[in-house]
Amino acid sequence: MVDFQIAERYGMDDLLKIMELLRAPGGCPWDRAQTHRSIRSNMLEEAYEAAEAIDRMDMANLKEELGDVLLQVVFHARMAQEADQFDFDDVVDGICKKLVFRHPHVFGTAEAQDPEKALDTWDGQKRTEKGQRTAGDALDSVARALPALTRASKLQHKAAKAGFDWEDVSPALDKLSEELEELRAAVQEGSNVEEELGDLLFAAVKVGRFVQADGETALQKACEKFIRRFRRVEELAGGGLEGLDVPALEALWRRAKAAERH
Repeated sequence: MVDFQIAERYGMDDLLKIMELLRAPGGCPWDRAQTHRSIRSNMLEEAYEAAEAIDRMDMANLKEELGDVLLQVVFHARMAQEADQFDFDDVVDGICKKLVFRHPHVFGTAEAQDPEKALDTWDGQKRTEKGQRTAGDALDSVARALPALTRASKLQHKAAKAGFDWEDVSPALDKLSEELEELRAAVQEGSNVEEELGDLLFAAVKVGRFVQADGETALQKACEKFIRRFRRVEELAGGGLEGLDVPALEALWRRAKAAERH
């Protein structure tokens, strides 16, 4: 039994102590066996679950999921402390210094009268902080671990701020059509299919940016719509879809789609 006082309510120091005990000799075998890499996916999963709670505006669930995200931060910080690299206080110190430096319109003499100007100031301070001298440097700094559609949008946004963009959506739509034809040709020839598919998706994200439609959000909604309509198709088919040919499935899909419009 570890030396720990059970309480009705805990604070940040308690969380740090709990993680220390879990990782210590005699603690939890699973927690002790973890590394930064072994729990990398956990960080992503918890962040996505928090995002889903926000989408649903479920505050009770958001409170829980934010705790799970915080646990990941504490977990990584503890492992780094054990390796004499940094500790949780260093993490807190770092983010505090970053916030002060990137808000000169709050903690300094710069001015920002609206959210757009404040964001421009943040971006400018970030480029200075990271030593980004060119737009290419800014593009290269976009995290490669981001979902691809989100990364594409961020890359395009940074390129647009450097002047690399069309003036309206029309050329973007033309580019989307061009990439679709190139994908058709690649499929027929059996070569470069993955590359052309990527170009098509990238072009679709560009169109979305011009009409203020986020590609990641749009695709998530399309996924939910697919699930909803698929379930409706199953209902219309009376259960399983086994044995139905393509024309029958397409007919059921059209019925499911039409039902949503009424």
